[in-house]
Amino acid sequence: MRARPVALASAALLVGRLSAPAIAQAPAPAPTRPSYGPTITLEAAKKAGAGAMAEARKNNWAVAVAVVDNHGMLIYYEMMDDTQTAAATIAVEKARTAAMFRRPGKDFQDRVAAGDHAVLGLPGATPIDGGVPILVGGKVIGGVGVSGMAGAQDGVVAKAGADALK
Repeated sequence: MRARPVALASAALLVGRLSAPAIAQAPAPAPTRPSYGPTITLEAAKKAGAGAMAEARKNNWAVAVAVVDNHGMLIYYEMMDDTQTAAATIAVEKARTAAMFRRPGKDFQDRVAAGDHAVLGLPGATPIDGGVPILVGGKVIGGVGVSGMAGAQDGVVAKAGADALK
């Protein structure tokens, strides 16, 4: 009978050790994302595009700029002379990612870099810097996507476009 209390104590200690790491590794709560607002107007899309193009010209960066509504539909597009051909499609996809997922494409890029490769399987997600949601009044009204330079440079231009509506 003496072995029983020792066995129970050992089992309790073992269970405690096994369950402690599981509690310590519980996933963090998902971040909240801004709600969708009314869709961007053509006039506002042109203003965002102009802000992005001004930043690109200031830095002498040849880029394509796309502005989509909050559903990912193209509203405005412009491509500078001598921009690489692939940028045309990539800019639109970056804008769609930002609007439809309500977060910058850089968020997905960072997750992939951290080893979360499941992000690569998300339909419609382009996990590359250069796409940002357009927020007005704290609500997503669209997205701006830029392509043609390195991702970080595209991100600077996209942010300038979104900031043009603040």
